[in-house]
Amino acid sequence: MTLLVCPLSQVETARTLHRPSHVVSLLSPTDDKAWPAPNPGDAHLRLAFHDIVEPRDGLTAPDAALVAQLLDFAAGWDAARPMLVHCWAGVSRSTAAAFVVACQRAPERSERDIAQALRAAAPHATPNRLVVALADTALGRAGRMSAAVAEIGRGADAFEGALFELPLK
Repeated sequence: MTLLVCPLSQVETARTLHRPSHVVSLLSPTDDKAWPAPNPGDAHLRLAFHDIVEPRDGLTAPDAALVAQLLDFAAGWDAARPMLVHCWAGVSRSTAAAFVVACQRAPERSERDIAQALRAAAPHATPNRLVVALADTALGRAGRMSAAVAEIGRGADAFEGALFELPLK
């Protein structure tokens, strides 16, 4: 079971190297021309929201419905081929979504262990706290997802992340 994370600039490289069956694109609502085209036969979820951790006028915050879409999409992944999750920079929205999917797919694994695996795989990862909090509620993790992300803290400064794999076991 392979979960890949990258910035938009590395989506095509990731597709070529890893042939994912599922792609999650997390971009801002104003990024109309940036969305990667879906590959024929692949499942592709597009979620449009701004990378913010609290509501702000004029911006689209992530919400419970958006997280429900992510969880539903991930539940339909058979894991025979990788899932690729990307956002603009591969730092915040995509790392949050990958953390959420990893928590969903491994309910017996501690949130702390998953967050530490995320940090080890991606020193730059700074998961969007609002996405994580919403998923924490949806998955009934009683605040443990949010606490685990707070414990790993802000990632290393980076203009853009790199393609990485988040171990799910």
